[in-house]
Amino acid sequence: MADRRPEKACEQACESLKQQDYEVAVKHCTEALLSLSQYPPAHLPEPCQAQIDRIKIETLLYRIASFLQLKKYGQADEDCRHVLGEGLAKGDGSFRAVLCCMHLKGKLQIVSNVLSKSLMGESLNGMVTKDLTRLKTLLAETEVIMSILLGKQ
Repeated sequence: MADRRPEKACEQACESLKQQDYEVAVKHCTEALLSLSQYPPAHLPEPCQAQIDRIKIETLLYRIASFLQLKKYGQADEDCRHVLGEGLAKGDGSFRAVLCCMHLKGKLQIVSNVLSKSLMGESLNGMVTKDLTRLKTLLAETEVIMSILLGKQ
């Protein structure tokens, strides 16, 4: 039994470090989103706006993953609705393009794994589950499409 206590303390310390990392990730994401909001879309050339949109989508996806890890489901759901609403509302394919770029850079898998873990392991309310499932489906579709395009079936 004595050997198990240090092991448990080590696990708790590791979990605390992870939580601190996610809190820092949320802080950085929130700062990035606040900074991005200072650029009004009407005053920017299209390439700059596309870059800002890409950063915003990635930032929101990272913040969703961090909120899920911190078990802040309401905040994750709110960001999820922003990502889905803004990303899909444009209908120009830019949202999918951002997801494809994230996949190519190896960044999409991190978010996808957290979504999968949260959807399988936690009891979430129906609305949160609906939004997160929809986002997880989009990420999974992107990964499959990119694997096919890259010949990695």
